[in-house]
Amino acid sequence: MKLIKTSLFSGIITLIRISSGFISSKVIAIYTGTSGVALVGAFSNFITIVLTFANGAINTGVIKYTAEYEGDKDKLKSLFSTSLKISFYCSGIVGILLLLLSSFLSNLVFVTDKYSYLIKIFGGTIILYSLNSLLIAILNGKKQIKVYTIVNTIGSIVGLLFTLILVYFFKLEGALYALVLSQSIVFFVTVFMIAKSDWYNINYFKNRFDIDIFKKLSHYSLMAIVTALTVPVSQIVLRNMLIGSLGIESAGIWQGMMRISDGYLMIITTSLSTYFLPKLSSIKNNIELRDEIFKGYKLIIPFVLLSCFGIYFFRFILIKLFFTSDFIDMEQLFLWQLIGDFFKITAWVLAYVMLAKSMTKMYIFSEIVFGFSYVILGYLFSMVFQLEGVVIAFAVNYFFYFLFVLIAFRKLLF
Repeated sequence: MKLIKTSLFSGIITLIRISSGFISSKVIAIYTGTSGVALVGAFSNFITIVLTFANGAINTGVIKYTAEYEGDKDKLKSLFSTSLKISFYCSGIVGILLLLLSSFLSNLVFVTDKYSYLIKIFGGTIILYSLNSLLIAILNGKKQIKVYTIVNTIGSIVGLLFTLILVYFFKLEGALYALVLSQSIVFFVTVFMIAKSDWYNINYFKNRFDIDIFKKLSHYSLMAIVTALTVPVSQIVLRNMLIGSLGIESAGIWQGMMRISDGYLMIITTSLSTYFLPKLSSIKNNIELRDEIFKGYKLIIPFVLLSCFGIYFFRFILIKLFFTSDFIDMEQLFLWQLIGDFFKITAWVLAYVMLAKSMTKMYIFSEIVFGFSYVILGYLFSMVFQLEGVVIAFAVNYFFYFLFVLIAFRKLLF
């Protein structure tokens, strides 16, 4: 599987995701305003955290070892069977906790118990989320990029349809319910697509629980859990800080900026997860590893630079196109956000080496340190630069993160 070919399919996924995501953002902005965008962002962060625990945080490990064990049916059977059991057990436990703690969690995320029933529905359907993410990870590891593209495309379209219908009829509550229900429906599409694959056999999922496989996956679980806690939690902390100091409208404007950033960078992050992780996992020597990294940089850096210049130039048009006039103050956030995006992506190319080569300690250390520093810098800079301070902190933090990975892999690169 070539990088350009993968990027092409990733581009299809991303184009549809970006389109559906921005249409959803526009609808949510129109019907719920800046405060609604802020609350939807908070719930999205909560979902990200919960889903990581719901399947034992094994997705990255499943991708790596599916690629590594390609051609070895016995190892693949042990991997898939053990992964399925982990997903069942973890999603069952997390689902029960969501049902029992629904009121508490609703107050924690929304500062009201009004949405406790939403949390209960999430708890009742989370096993479908968990199994769907496991199956998609297997598709990724087996490099079945066409099926992977179809499943993700359908997921984006289903999510968009749910959002449009539910937001139109139920406003903010509809947007929140759409986040919960859409991926549960996609699970059945994923099962149907995988069942048609030539490699699929139910016996791949019937082996006993393999302790050795579990231990290998646990390294990736630790890394995924740390990421799930540092990135969304840091955003939650900073969003609450903005709400407390500048108001929920400012938090909504910042959330809108993050959605634009995440949207256009999705083509890169999708390429990294669908191509780089399986590819780097299968490479055995440093010379080939270095060549693959530089090949990625030659394609990624020009794309990111052109995207950043284009987005900054058309920033006023983008705000009007994807949001409403209430978000016009977002204009002041673009420069520093785009600088941060550039350093974020250039650093992530090397960060994927940590994932591919199970460099658990370094990965966990970097995620915790830079997650913590992001929050601290956000607090300090916002005291001086107000709302703009949060995106300045984002840029500074990822600049230092880039320097960290550059130093960490200097021998490999140079």
